[in-house]
Amino acid sequence: MMTVSENNMTIKVTPPTEGLFDLTIFARHTDSRDPYNWVCSYQIQCLEPHDGEKLPENPFHFWGLHQKVRDFGIKESSHKGELLVAPQGTLLLTLQTSQPLLATYELVNKDLDGALSKKCLAAQAEEEKLSCHVLCPFQGYYRLSVFVKDLGGSTFRNAANFLIRCLRPVNQNELFPSGLSMHCGSGISSSDHGLSHPSHSAPIITTKLGKCNITFHTPANIEVTASLSKDKVISIKYPLERYVLVTHLRTKVSVCVVLPESGVYKVGLFGKSKDHKDFAHICDYVIRCFSDPSWPPFPRVYSLWRRGCVLLEPRTGVLQEQSWVRFRVKVPKAYQAVVLGQEKTVLQQTPNMVWEGDVFTGAAGMQVKLAAKFSQHCSSLEVILAFEVEGGSPASLGCSG
Repeated sequence: MMTVSENNMTIKVTPPTEGLFDLTIFARHTDSRDPYNWVCSYQIQCLEPHDGEKLPENPFHFWGLHQKVRDFGIKESSHKGELLVAPQGTLLLTLQTSQPLLATYELVNKDLDGALSKKCLAAQAEEEKLSCHVLCPFQGYYRLSVFVKDLGGSTFRNAANFLIRCLRPVNQNELFPSGLSMHCGSGISSSDHGLSHPSHSAPIITTKLGKCNITFHTPANIEVTASLSKDKVISIKYPLERYVLVTHLRTKVSVCVVLPESGVYKVGLFGKSKDHKDFAHICDYVIRCFSDPSWPPFPRVYSLWRRGCVLLEPRTGVLQEQSWVRFRVKVPKAYQAVVLGQEKTVLQQTPNMVWEGDVFTGAAGMQVKLAAKFSQHCSSLEVILAFEVEGGSPASLGCSG
């Protein structure tokens, strides 16, 4: 194991067997492209070999931080030296930076394949800090390599290679979801999209209740949407998209997530400004819950659910059959709001601009739809939300505001 700093170099040798070994050292100037020159040689006599696990392959030859790491824009690491210990199979590596950087990571272990390796890493890039949450699913040694580039750079460069020793591995069912981007949690990407003051800056949210609310302050010209995914769905009645509800308030966006079952989920946030037609990826969050939640979904959302629309009651998309339900909703610029179920119910607008009324759900299997007219001269109603009517035990209807 070779570690190189600006002014010195250390080599730790672990001979694989008893016997006599030759260690030959070559060097060149750091900026040179010339071949390495022989410097010196040592003979090492091993009387008793170290009976330990073989270290992972390292094609980059050095361990720890690169000797020119400051030139890459990295000031310091949260972990000194080349060996990091993960007693419970988890590790958080942070690198303080002198400028905004982007980073990718590679985790290597003899039992780890490429697909599983990606589920062991969650990366966050902030203005002056890079973070990587690492999970180790096997006992033994790992190589964690860090590659960085400037925001406008074209290629990632190897800035560090850390040796991680895992004493007790994590459960493979608790690894991160697949498909995480290099922007987890808030940071450079969310700031670039105009999002500020995050309710959750860290990328991993652990909830015992099985629900959470992620909020950001947003400028008026930014629209945000969200996706929810899970690698192994056990038994979910409705699509996962129904378990996320995005609400745009005047200066804020709220992403409310309820979970239908335990496990590890990915929430992806996407945004677009008025100048762009397509949504661009902003960042990802990991939501972990192992307390066996079983929340009902939100109502199905249609394209007219826009900035300023707020669902106050009912907060669930599944309504109890043959029952009266109070509806309270804000729909800006609506001339009329109605609920279409067993019968048509016209909602009344209160002085604080909330449309409200009592609605009879009807028989199980029906759909109840919230619709609106946006002009006095328009005869057609446009659907905004749709609710399912089910039998059995009453769902918790919930309310907000």
